[in-house]
Amino acid sequence: MPPRRLAADWVFPAVAPPIRDGAVLIDEEGYVAAIGPDVGDAVPAPPGVPTEYFPDAALLPGFINAHTHLELTGLAQQLDEPDFPSWIRRLRALKAERTPAQFLDAARQGVRECWAAGVTTVADTGDTGAVAHALAELGGRGVAYQEVFGPHPAQVQESMTSLKAAVAALRPLEVPGRLRVGVSPHAPYTVSAPLYHEVGKWAREERLPLAVHLAESAEESRLLHDGTGGFADAWSKRAIPAPVPLGLSPVGFVDHHMGLVDTLCIHAVRVDAADIDVLFRRGASVAHCPLSNRAHRHGDAPLGALLAAKVHVGVGTDSVLSVGALDLLASARAARVLAGLNAFDTLGMVWRQGAEAIGFQDTLGMLVVGSHADVVAVSMPHETLQPEEELLSGRGTVLATFVAGREVYRRVDG
Repeated sequence: MPPRRLAADWVFPAVAPPIRDGAVLIDEEGYVAAIGPDVGDAVPAPPGVPTEYFPDAALLPGFINAHTHLELTGLAQQLDEPDFPSWIRRLRALKAERTPAQFLDAARQGVRECWAAGVTTVADTGDTGAVAHALAELGGRGVAYQEVFGPHPAQVQESMTSLKAAVAALRPLEVPGRLRVGVSPHAPYTVSAPLYHEVGKWAREERLPLAVHLAESAEESRLLHDGTGGFADAWSKRAIPAPVPLGLSPVGFVDHHMGLVDTLCIHAVRVDAADIDVLFRRGASVAHCPLSNRAHRHGDAPLGALLAAKVHVGVGTDSVLSVGALDLLASARAARVLAGLNAFDTLGMVWRQGAEAIGFQDTLGMLVVGSHADVVAVSMPHETLQPEEELLSGRGTVLATFVAGREVYRRVDG
């Protein structure tokens, strides 16, 4: 790829104050070669490398969506179900109607919708493998967590055999620094204690990233605490034995059976101080999905307490079935209000904190020399004196998106 030089009224390094009238030079390998003011020699203009200037705009690090289900893109936008267990059953029925080709088309569409929203990296969970294939095919960036299910202890061997086969088929798609394959034992209401143990053991032997839906709903907590509620009723109808031991929180249960070391914990709505301490001590991270949490009437996660405890928190949208659109900044704005954050710290959750949460902290979520050149151009009035506030206002339009310096999206007016 030839070098590329971009300039705009503002450049956001993310680890330093915004640069007025700044520029970014991207080298042939897709890394940032220089960043600074667009005047003088701070950012060279090599012969034959023209500068593309974005007027009334800002150049940003690509956003990191810490939780998606892109294989669900295009499914019905509203599932009118009375409770979360019913919603899960309806989702399973909808997925059963789709073919592998349809899942792949949906994943491609989802990746492109992310790019149009300024998201250049996703942490995606799914059980079809479609998102890993779409990211590989389109040159996207992210972690594709292969889901595994099996609430009955008798299913462990079958579930592990299927998981290992699925991961073996996906690992050839991996590209260092761009695409990783991980595993996700779905949630405490779909995974038995013995399966959690086996998945955790195998994932760590294979050095696979781990993610788990955790502490999301009241029904999940009731299942694990005293074996009651909607999920418990569904288990009873299928002759699935109750979780052992009862009386633990979701965080305590999964940590007891699998361990949460370096695990991405998705949602973490129903966590208390003791749970948060476990997450911090295990080096676990959280994918915070405030709009999805509210859409499902789960309540609000204790985001302020998580951040105060130094737990790495990224922001996620969840699927279009939960939120309607993959608008990560809308989720970030909701998180800001929830925790009373300033603009800089809010943006940190879609940049540096998001990168930390999914294991890309060395090269993503910032624009510095040597970082991946995942860059987004967003419209922004030149005269603004508070560029972070303007960026979070929701008034900006994504003009172009670049992954490793390669243009993957360009807004076409009209």
